[in-house]
Amino acid sequence: MASQILFLGLIMITCSIAFASDSSPLQDFCVADFNGPVLVNGFACKDPKLVQANDFFFSGLHLMGNTSNSMGSKGTLVTVAQLPGLNTLGISMARIDLAPWGVNPPHTHPRATEILTILEGTIQVGFITSNPENRLITKVLQKGDVFVFPQGLVHFQRNVGSSNAIGIAGLSSQNPGVNTVGNAVFGAKPDIPDDLLAKAFQVDVNIIDQIQSKF
Repeated sequence: MASQILFLGLIMITCSIAFASDSSPLQDFCVADFNGPVLVNGFACKDPKLVQANDFFFSGLHLMGNTSNSMGSKGTLVTVAQLPGLNTLGISMARIDLAPWGVNPPHTHPRATEILTILEGTIQVGFITSNPENRLITKVLQKGDVFVFPQGLVHFQRNVGSSNAIGIAGLSSQNPGVNTVGNAVFGAKPDIPDDLLAKAFQVDVNIIDQIQSKF
C-alpha cells in the first residue's frame, strides 16, 4: 500500500510540473509596483487604492520611430515596463518602423508568440524552425496582412518596398523579452571565445574577431 501511495504521489508531482504555466489573475488587476521590496516572477501589485487611470494608459504609438541607424529600423515597445497595468495580464505590443530595405534582424522572444499586422508598406517576414530541419518559412506581406511567429523561434522582418513600412505586433507576454542573434553571439559580455565561434561557424578566427568588433 505504501508503495502504491508513493507511486500515485510521484504521478501527481510529475503532472503538476508538466502542466505548470502562468496562472490566471486572481483579482481584477495587479498594476506593477516597480519599487516594491518583494521579488516575484513578474512584479508585485500596487495597492489597488492607489491605482489611477494612467496606470493602464500609454501614449506614443502614433509616432514614427527613429530609423536612422545601421539596421534602418526601430521598435517601440509597450510592455509592463511602459504600461504597468499589463502586469499579470500576459499581453503586450510593439510598433515596428522600417525604412526602405531596413531590417529587424533575426531575433527571438523567449517568452512570447508574436502576431504581426502590417499597417503600411511591404514587409518580408520569416522564421526558422528548430533543429535539425532549420527550415526557413517566409512570406512578403502587404498592408492589412497578418503573420504569426511561434514562441521562441528565430524570426525577422525586412522592408522590401521603396517607402517606410509600419507594423503593429501583439505578444503573448507582459514581458516577452528580445534576444537578437547577432548581439547575443558576437556581442556577449564577456566575449564568447573567438576560437569557439570560429569552430562553430567554420571560419577563420580573424573573421570572428572582425565581426565581434562591430558589436
